[in-house]
Amino acid sequence: MSQLSQLSQLQSYERSLLRSRLSLTRQDRPRVFTLGDREWDLFDEVFAPVYSPSTGVAIEQLGLNDCAAGPRSGSFLEIGCGTGVIAVTAALAGYERVVAADISPSAVENASVNAERHGVADRLQALHSDLFSGLREEERFDVVFWSSNYVMGPESYQYKSVHERAYVDTGYQTHRRYLEQAVHWTAPGGRVLLHFSDRGDLAALHEMADGSGREVSTVASCRVREGEYGEDMVEHMLLEIKPISA
Repeated sequence: MSQLSQLSQLQSYERSLLRSRLSLTRQDRPRVFTLGDREWDLFDEVFAPVYSPSTGVAIEQLGLNDCAAGPRSGSFLEIGCGTGVIAVTAALAGYERVVAADISPSAVENASVNAERHGVADRLQALHSDLFSGLREEERFDVVFWSSNYVMGPESYQYKSVHERAYVDTGYQTHRRYLEQAVHWTAPGGRVLLHFSDRGDLAALHEMADGSGREVSTVASCRVREGEYGEDMVEHMLLEIKPISA
């Protein structure tokens, strides 16, 4: 298979929507799963980290399990928290204030339950929010992070479930909003981070960033074998977003 054909398959939104349906309907879909030597609750209609390496990769790229880096501090906002694994791990790593936001009410409840499970409910707030819509105007964070739905779908596609939003972004409408809005929610010296992969259209992301007055740089990257729904080697990237310097 040619490199171009492989890329086309990786970036196929139909293939990603099929992955969404399969992960919801599998007979072996667990109620509790293990990731990072911890157990986590998994609710219906919530993205299942057990079927994709992306959550584990994001934790590693953020350095949340890196004991050598020492304890973290400050505030951490996760957009699209799903089960809350990343947000809870951020709280366990030392962030004193964590907000886990998701457009799915089931995901918000799921993240709350996992915060209770791991004893960080006192410093983690799970919030129903379409990107930043549910935040108070005055809130600011040291880290704003989104592990995005990086596969681009047609702008005309109508989502069949909220779960599909975890896999596909129609017309990159949500990515455009994140690029434009995220920097406004950072504290002085704060960072805006985005977990992306070559399942997404990196060239389109950069073009969109330029149009929004943003620059995108790569902080970390690694290639990971997907495994669960094929043997694709996928490059996962941690990107940083900043306003373009005048």
